[in-house]
Amino acid sequence: MPAIQLTPAQRKVHRAEAHHLDPIVMIGGDGLTPAVKKEADAALKAHGLIKVRVFSDDRAAREAMLQTLADDLNAAPIQHIGKLLVLWRPIPEKERTLDEDRMPGPRDVKVIKYSKRGGQRPEIKTLRVLGNQRLTSGGNVKRAKARKPLSVKKRRQAD
Repeated sequence: MPAIQLTPAQRKVHRAEAHHLDPIVMIGGDGLTPAVKKEADAALKAHGLIKVRVFSDDRAAREAMLQTLADDLNAAPIQHIGKLLVLWRPIPEKERTLDEDRMPGPRDVKVIKYSKRGGQRPEIKTLRVLGNQRLTSGGNVKRAKARKPLSVKKRRQAD
């Protein structure tokens, strides 16, 4: 697969975004191994824009590594400064499956009740609120009301 082609303006934007990043992938003395490519691919999937540090003094070898990584991972080479390489690839959209039967899970909520007398410490309670419950402004847990069945007229409009 050939590397993604970017315009100079797009490359400039990605260079600016990569400025504050730390290197995620390190390429050691063994060079560009399959394990390094796998890690770089995983990092590109997760972050989209990554820095790679190469522990090699040969500039031509680093240039070749940048081009090889870009071609093999279908990424765009953004920058090569010193021993740092910057690569970019759009993050793939995550497929989310909607589970129709899923209900909201329980959550723990801290409730702070202040004393009527000013000098005392407030009482802090941790309450577990289930999916069919709600927390009132007074700090009590109430069950959600059952929904009324739809009238015949509204049922006809929905169909």
